[in-house]
Amino acid sequence: MKKTNQTALVAVTIAAGLMVGGASASAGAAQCGRASWYSLHSKTASGERMNPSALTAAHRTLPFGTRLKVTNKSNGRSVVVRINDRGPFIKGRVLDLSKGAANQLGFISSGQTAVCMARV
Repeated sequence: MKKTNQTALVAVTIAAGLMVGGASASAGAAQCGRASWYSLHSKTASGERMNPSALTAAHRTLPFGTRLKVTNKSNGRSVVVRINDRGPFIKGRVLDLSKGAANQLGFISSGQTAVCMARV
């Protein structure tokens, strides 16, 4: 294969990979999984003090300040939260919510629930 054809093939492959990766991270793409809640009074990974009554959340990779609409699949309640911490660090969970957000979603007593989240 000629070098120019190889270069073009590599460029197309990289572009296709970026488009596929970008689609899953787009504002409209939803992710579903298990969420839990936590209530601390220490500093978060972003450096701000944790406020249990605020509508905030911890996510492993989303940038701090990202806003997510989180919907409890069990009862249909939704809340918009802001990412300000890292976590969860328990296998099978995709989001740790503040106690205030968990209260609005209606799962304080169970400790965890199935949710779907999307960027807003």
